[in-house]
Formats: sequence, C-alpha cells, structure tokens
Amino acid sequence: MAENTNIAWCDHTFNPWEGCQKVGPGCDHCYAETRNARFSGGTSVNWGPGAPRRRTSAANWRKPIAWNRNAGEFYAQHGRRQRVFCASLADVFDNAVDPTWREDLFALIRATPNLDWLLLTKRIGNVPSMVSLIPGWLPENVWLGATIVNQAEADRDIQKLLETPARVHFLSIEPMLGPINLESVAWPSIAEHRVDALRGGYWNKAGVLACGPAAGLGEPRGGFTNHSDMPGRIDWVIVGGESGPGARPMHPDWARDLRDQCVSAGVPFLFKQWGEFVPGSGDFGAGQYVTAAVARDGRIVPGGFDAAAYPRGATSADGWAMVHRVGKKAADRLLDGAQHDQFPHVRS
Repeated sequence: MAENTNIAWCDHTFNPWEGCQKVGPGCDHCYAETRNARFSGGTSVNWGPGAPRRRTSAANWRKPIAWNRNAGEFYAQHGRRQRVFCASLADVFDNAVDPTWREDLFALIRATPNLDWLLLTKRIGNVPSMVSLIPGWLPENVWLGATIVNQAEADRDIQKLLETPARVHFLSIEPMLGPINLESVAWPSIAEHRVDALRGGYWNKAGVLACGPAAGLGEPRGGFTNHSDMPGRIDWVIVGGESGPGARPMHPDWARDLRDQCVSAGVPFLFKQWGEFVPGSGDFGAGQYVTAAVARDGRIVPGGFDAAAYPRGATSADGWAMVHRVGKKAADRLLDGAQHDQFPHVRS
C-alpha cells in the first residue's frame, strides 16, 4: 500500500509487502498487526514466526514512480524533496522476507532518485549483510533509521546504526518506554567507553570525553589511547508516545529531556505525538479520564495498570507524574505548548 499520510515526518508511506513478527517491547501493541487481523477475518495471517509475508500489488509498486515524476511540482510548492516512509506495515530488513523482494525494492529506490526514502527498522543489525547482497550499498537517497524504545535498546543498537553508511542516520523513539540519554550510550566494541551519539566522541568510565570532534583538535583527554573518529552521529530524533489499545503512558520528562539534549547538540528534534496520555494533575480516578502515575524509571500505576508496581513509601524523588488518558487526537502534539517539527537539512 502506498498513500499520502498523516504521519508528521513523511509525505508518503509505501509498503512493498506486509507482515512481521515481534522482536522487542516496542512491538507489544503493534498497530500494523492489529490492522492485518482486521482485514484478514480476525486473524493476523502475516504476523508471527513462520507467517507468510504478503507482497503488495504491481499497481502499488508503480506509485513511487509517479511521485518521482512529479518531484519538480512538489519541490516548487514545498521547497524540498518528498519523504517516503518505507515500510509502515512491515520491516525492510525482516529475516522472513524473500531476498528477491528486497532486491526489487532497492531497484525501485534507485529508479526514484528524486525521493528521499526513510527506511526505519527494528533489525538494524541485519542491514549490512542484507544490503551487501543487493548488491552494493545504500543508495544516496536513503535515510536509515533505527527504532529504539529505552536505554537498553539505545546501548545495543546505536553503534550498529552509526557504523552503517547512510546519507542520514535517524532514531524513531516510539513508543518511548523509558528515559534515554543519547549523550552517553554504550559502544559495545569498546567496552570501557560510552558515546555522545548527538555530537560524536567517546567518553571514558569517569565521564571524561576521550576523543572525537567534541574533544577539540588536540590530544584526547582522560588517559585513554585515541580511537578512530566516530563513523557518524545521529542526524535526527523523532519521539512519540504509544497509542491504541493497551497503550503505555510516557513520562513527560522523558520527552523533555530528549528535546533538551537535541537542542544542546543542535540536532533536529520532532515530537510526533503524546499517544493516548497527556500530562495532567489531580487524584487517581478523579474526573472523566483514566488517570495513571508514571515514575521516571518507568513504573506505572494504576488506571488499569499493575498497582503492585507502586512501592510503599515512594517519594517525590521517584519523579512521579500524573497523566490522563484522553485519546490520541485530543492529546495532540504540543510539548510544553510548542510544536516541534525539525528535520535534518539535506542538500537537494
């Protein structure tokens, strides 16, 4: 399926195929799986281990050709290139996909050089081996993104993303399920260091910047041997809360912290949505909306959640925040009263 879209960070969505399977906590309430079931008689036939992926129609595959053909008209109206999100109902780097389908997709991407293709994956570790078989490497009009939802996934996957050459490296932190510090993430191949993924540069155990652009042009500080410069840095950060049935609330400070990290580093930041919950105040059960409390470490009570997670004797130091379930539409996209719609600057 290819269509114009209401997703805040792209102009079109294109799905070369449909289907996937869960690989982490961010997948727990997958909207695409729910949609697949709705259009398949109540069973998500293209989801899960061993489930067949469904390739979309030839007519659907022709739509990006038309978008590419109309690129001049779009640029004249908007002053930029069109952004295509591929794939909203699948994962381009899914192991269960026929490799020839991926070859066809990359042939299409190369045949549409006037479009910027945003490939977002939860399987960033698969990219090098799969792309090398295409053959070649990522085309110039590909923006490569990784979905991460918490610090553990940031520590696991950001090195993989940055070590994969691409015109733009971006993160989709949706649903955001915990606090994330992008200024200090693990670099698994160098165990004693962490990385400032927004600026570039390594930090040693003591929190001293050891090398990289932010350390300046002189000798690295902190007593460690200089390493090769960072292969890249994060060019763009998208943040959003979860929506739909079973949605988990996002602590307001998680989004604020990432916004502030990006502002400090000069990295474009886009706040996509609050999801089902917005910041609020008041007593549990008061008013017309379901109310929950979220601690900064991710514990949630109650509003239909596990009240046992709320510790006796909890204090304000835990950073509890009240949130109200108002629904995605009413929750809107304002963070502290402002809309954040920044994009990376890419040469046309």
